[in-house]
Amino acid sequence: MSDESPDSGDRKPATSNAPTVSIAKKQTNRRRVLRTILLTGGVLGAAMSGFLPLVYSQKKRLRPPGALDEKDFLASCIKCGQCVQVCPVSAIKLADLVDGMGVGTPMIDARSQACDFSCDAVQCVLACPTGSLTYHKPNFLPVRTGAQLSAKPILLAKEKDTEPTLNLNERIGVARLVRPEACLAIQGKGFKGQTRGSGFTGKMRYMAVDRWKPIKIADHPYDVAECDLCARECPIKGAISIETVFAPDGSKHKSPVVHEACVGCGVCEMVCPVEPTAIAVEAREVWKV
Repeated sequence: MSDESPDSGDRKPATSNAPTVSIAKKQTNRRRVLRTILLTGGVLGAAMSGFLPLVYSQKKRLRPPGALDEKDFLASCIKCGQCVQVCPVSAIKLADLVDGMGVGTPMIDARSQACDFSCDAVQCVLACPTGSLTYHKPNFLPVRTGAQLSAKPILLAKEKDTEPTLNLNERIGVARLVRPEACLAIQGKGFKGQTRGSGFTGKMRYMAVDRWKPIKIADHPYDVAECDLCARECPIKGAISIETVFAPDGSKHKSPVVHEACVGCGVCEMVCPVEPTAIAVEAREVWKV
């Protein structure tokens, strides 16, 4: 017999004894994997939908005028959207998922569109069917110290009318100078032009233009030697003024000063020409002496 081994090129490939996976089996396995991924995503999504509201609910939201304290408001508001529909400047929006446990409840983003009381009678309060927005709290609901207004606010647009006041008893927040270093008044600077730019869609009524019809702020440019827009456009009499104040080093300068008449409407925040705003409303804040 020859000792030479057969040429490897003449060998036939070895056949595997492992069972082949059918196309149908592969498709079944693929569907199983996809189902597992989708179920996992669904479980995580459900978990996050419960977790995110808890996280974001820590951020205070500015509610419409006449709103009850937050817990009572969330308990009584049926999310009907009636207040949204009657707001003449579309200041009221419905909160979405990232707005916490109050998803679907009305809120105001004052920087985008403040409440300027163009409706005079505060129609959102009149439209609310449950008393979540109300002129007068029932006796069993307490009033937080500092939330009560010392007097009914005088609406400048109605100052010469027989009844110039708004029928509000509690503020929805308080304006604060949150970035004094950016304030143009403190810097002694004026302002000329459109306060929030040509593309800003926010509206407000101007007495010199039309007492009853709000117009775009972009259509009302300013030209002031010393910036006073927050005080100039505040709709509530005596809520904000520009006053001379003294710095710690003894130097004096002009500065916006917020007074107890402030109701937290947010007009000052909306018209502030610096970005980010130098003055802002702190939602549900109370007056502190």
